[in-house]
Amino acid sequence: MHSFFSPVIQKALHSAGVTTDKPIQIEQPSDKKFGDFSTNIALLVAKECRRNPRELAQDIIKHIQFQPDTIAKIEVAGAGFINFYLAPVFIMRSVERVLDDGDEFGKDSTGQGKKAVVEYVSANPTGPLTIGRGRGGVLGDCIANLLETQGYNVTREYYFNDAGRQMQILAESVQLRYLERCGRVSEFPATHYQGEYIREIAETIFAEHHATLQESSDLSFFKKSAETIIFASIRKTLERLGIQHNSFFNEHTLYQIDNHGIAANQRVIAALKAMNFIAEYEGATWFLTTKLGQEKDKVLIKSSGEPSYRLPDIAYHITKFDRGFDMMVNVFGADHIDEYPDVLEALKILGYDTGRIKIAINQFVTTTVDGQTLKMSTRKGNADLLDDLIDDVGADATRLFFIMRGKDSHLNFDVELAKKQSKENPVFYLQYAHARICSLLRMALQETGFDPASSKEYQLLRLLSSPAELQLGFALLNYPDMVKASLRLLEPQKMVEYLHSLAELFHRFYQECPILKAEPDICKARLFLSVATRQVLRIGFRILGISAPESM
Repeated sequence: MHSFFSPVIQKALHSAGVTTDKPIQIEQPSDKKFGDFSTNIALLVAKECRRNPRELAQDIIKHIQFQPDTIAKIEVAGAGFINFYLAPVFIMRSVERVLDDGDEFGKDSTGQGKKAVVEYVSANPTGPLTIGRGRGGVLGDCIANLLETQGYNVTREYYFNDAGRQMQILAESVQLRYLERCGRVSEFPATHYQGEYIREIAETIFAEHHATLQESSDLSFFKKSAETIIFASIRKTLERLGIQHNSFFNEHTLYQIDNHGIAANQRVIAALKAMNFIAEYEGATWFLTTKLGQEKDKVLIKSSGEPSYRLPDIAYHITKFDRGFDMMVNVFGADHIDEYPDVLEALKILGYDTGRIKIAINQFVTTTVDGQTLKMSTRKGNADLLDDLIDDVGADATRLFFIMRGKDSHLNFDVELAKKQSKENPVFYLQYAHARICSLLRMALQETGFDPASSKEYQLLRLLSSPAELQLGFALLNYPDMVKASLRLLEPQKMVEYLHSLAELFHRFYQECPILKAEPDICKARLFLSVATRQVLRIGFRILGISAPESM
């Protein structure tokens, strides 16, 4: 509603002789006695205007002009807040627009003609997906969905980390298990991958090649075989959650020599060196972040000759700029907190607009079963696997539980709660609201012949004026703003909170307002309000990636 109020208030300020660059802030008071919307603009500009805030607020109100039947009243409160109370007929007229827009409600053209890339999951292909990786996957998928509602052409990208020491360890792990399968028993290093999946990969190789590879010292075959099998498993797990990527970027391409005889990683070093931000000491290549006020420089190439994570990440982001993305969203785990600021600083030094890069850090996940916290370790082979969680609680509960807490908060996934078929379970509560409306509409069709697909008497909504009806209608109007806020904050949790509140308001409306037993026009009006609620729930569920059951 900011776009609705802001121009009107701006015009009133001008008419009141106020010129200011301060943005107009519109808020919804938590207590309805302070109005449906409120602004503190009089307080913000009073000092520069040398006027009393309350008197200035009164003057602004005199010049505010809304269309008829829009505002019931405007009041000055406290030190100079201006509170607006919407007219019931305006709220219900707006619900008509919800019905008119259908599945397009809440969509915007802000990103029309713009390209966005969301990079998420990007798990190293060294083992099956763990629950921790799942949270970032769902977060990234929801952010991509939000971007699409605003008109962006979205690329969903997986950064395929197929280079580095961990892939070497993976190859060695598989080779050792293969040799073990060939009858050559040796000590298995504690630093290597010990999960049962390593034995299964070795068994697959043995079934095809028998013992013919036991004298080979070439690890590339073992690496490629393991990588292919594990990544196929990762993609299959993601598909179970409805997560699909349409772009895969292989890290090893950053190490390949291009047509100009230089690899992307080397190009980064050369460019930073030209800007006097590279030094060689202690056998390593350093990014001189001390020149940026940091306590220590950061290693870009280790003394072993292996790049640190920072170097390929800088080169990788340059490819995103080269590919012409207007917005670049990176969904990282908490283990990237120390690294990504250095990547952004390097890009800034090299002249790239880092304002186009958005970072979403999601905190760690622990799971509890019967109050007991499970331990996780991919390398030791006792990881808490995402597939097992989906098997246990289902895809919908898995997705919603991952995002029902803010991404900056540690998440404790309560498996027992996720399996409950009661209102305590937020997934059940949301889906039950949708199913309840579907059941209501089936009964309405049977008893009254009401069919929302053919009946368009939306103007009957203006007959509704009870508190429960108005609160539900008002909540529906907030949906477009909630989508924008969720995207701006990269926080799908806001959508979960909004939809939960909407479901709560519908259940209250259902209890307080007789629907099928009301007189015909009121019955139709309340059914239309129910249809609009179902519609917003459904399109919200699509953003969150959960199903909308019609019966439960």
